[in-house]
Amino acid sequence: MASKGTIYKVSGPLVVAEGMRDANMFDVVRVSDKQLTGEIIEMRGDRASIQVYEETAGLGPGETVESTGMPLSVELGPGLISGIFDGIQRPLEKIRELTGNNLTRGVQVPALDRDKKWTFTPRVAAGDKVVPGDILGEVRETPTVLHKILVPLGKGGTVKEIFDGDFTVTETVCVISGENGDSEISMMQRWPVRRERPYAEKITPDKPLITGQRVVDALFPIAKGGVAAIPGPFGSGKTVTQHQLAKWAEADIVVYIGCGERGNEMTDVLNEFPELIDPRTGRSLMERTILIANTSDMPVAAREASIYTGITMAEYFRDMGYKVAIMADSTSRWAEALREMSGRLEEMPGEEGYPAYLGSRLAQFYERAGRVRALGSDGREGALSVIGAVSPAGGDISEPVTQATLRIVKVFWSLDSSLAYRRHFPAINWLTSYSLYADALSAWFNKNVAPDWSELRGRIMRLLSDEAALDEMVKLVGMDALSPADRLTMEAARSVREDFLHQLAFHEVDTYTSLQKQYYMMRLMMLYYDESARALELGAKIDDVVALPVRERIGRFKYIHEEDAEAEFSGINGQLRSELSDAVAGKDD
Repeated sequence: MASKGTIYKVSGPLVVAEGMRDANMFDVVRVSDKQLTGEIIEMRGDRASIQVYEETAGLGPGETVESTGMPLSVELGPGLISGIFDGIQRPLEKIRELTGNNLTRGVQVPALDRDKKWTFTPRVAAGDKVVPGDILGEVRETPTVLHKILVPLGKGGTVKEIFDGDFTVTETVCVISGENGDSEISMMQRWPVRRERPYAEKITPDKPLITGQRVVDALFPIAKGGVAAIPGPFGSGKTVTQHQLAKWAEADIVVYIGCGERGNEMTDVLNEFPELIDPRTGRSLMERTILIANTSDMPVAAREASIYTGITMAEYFRDMGYKVAIMADSTSRWAEALREMSGRLEEMPGEEGYPAYLGSRLAQFYERAGRVRALGSDGREGALSVIGAVSPAGGDISEPVTQATLRIVKVFWSLDSSLAYRRHFPAINWLTSYSLYADALSAWFNKNVAPDWSELRGRIMRLLSDEAALDEMVKLVGMDALSPADRLTMEAARSVREDFLHQLAFHEVDTYTSLQKQYYMMRLMMLYYDESARALELGAKIDDVVALPVRERIGRFKYIHEEDAEAEFSGINGQLRSELSDAVAGKDD
């Protein structure tokens, strides 16, 4: 039952209303005659504390507040893909058509178009038994995405009627006869954003999410259904890294959440994504993408909602059996919104002013990721991978948001400002990053790419670690004081850094590298190292080994097209052995 009250106090985005005894926690409310959208976040007696998702300027005590009696929910159905929404799932393009370029307060526009008709193709027939999660039919939402209409939770039974043809999202496409009578099913359903969508079973993530980014796939892989964090200071490349993952990750659906980021960055995303060509289909990347735009100048409370809005939509597509990747940029801005609202509620502050429940809220978000067996009788699998950017103030990863995130996630891609200043991108520091999925995924890589993939990865990691130790010595005594074997280690590690880990996001070939080509590159790096070490033992001079002409060819291997990689690998292998034989024989003297 709806509850009505009046405003008692206004404190920025926090409105306190009295006379709300019949309201419930997390109910959506309409504030004042402007019909601003808000959500109850605290109840004290008959007073409700409401975080308002729109600008509260001009509100005053005595104005009305009315509860809708419903929690904050999103609309799920055809029309989500290619959509651009704000933090509470209002369609921004539709609002612009109605009100112009500036977001008008109190505007209420449904997330899904009520007039557009979609062609519904049934997959069950009258008389069939269905359970929650079963696929009733399909809608070709975009050329890339086949939208599956699912039986809503609690609506199982026998199909009494099912229709074929063009319908709006609110029209009945199926009638199911169950224990509680007949239920009319439309193509749209609603789901509370703060409640995780149910699934039949959670499955161990043992398959990698291939990204085409060498430092990620080869050294610090993430599993499908895994969770990763990208912390880094300003200018270290968090947003570009997430853009690369959104473009190239092996995901069927991408949900990109711009949570409290600068408006110009979000503008770049909105302008760039529609023009990007999906490498898998040759069509626009937007045909499998949902964008949520919540910039830093928008009301702070909506940042928190945007995270939940995005992951609920992602779960919906996961339940259809799709592999979904969600990019949250950045969870630090969300945590700042939590801190501001907590301060206005006069709660006891925790570390650096963040609320004591910061860690549990972050965990509630990240734990909604996973590889699952969806509800339904067909046992289909879906996966939801979450990649969250963290923006620690001053690049200090010891601050509470980063530390709370690291306790939850299993992949840590540590962006380093010193690498970014040296123009080494992606600026993921190979000494401080880690992936707890690496061991679990090694069997997959060894089986599907090459039997020695894990061995090569381990050797490259050791080589980079040895270089870091030797680098300290070089700073003290100089390169000339090193033994030939140590100089070779430094040269081989430099080749790994510059020719393998360094990757150009804006180069048409280097922007993406297949696993097979990555394997060839790792093999070449270690072939140079192993064969050169053997040549040194046979009497070759270190200066000759370092100056081999083939090294330039190894360095340019990353610009070779995929179809030419195998032939080029064989050619380089032959040239390397020939030049090292000459060096051993002393023919270069």
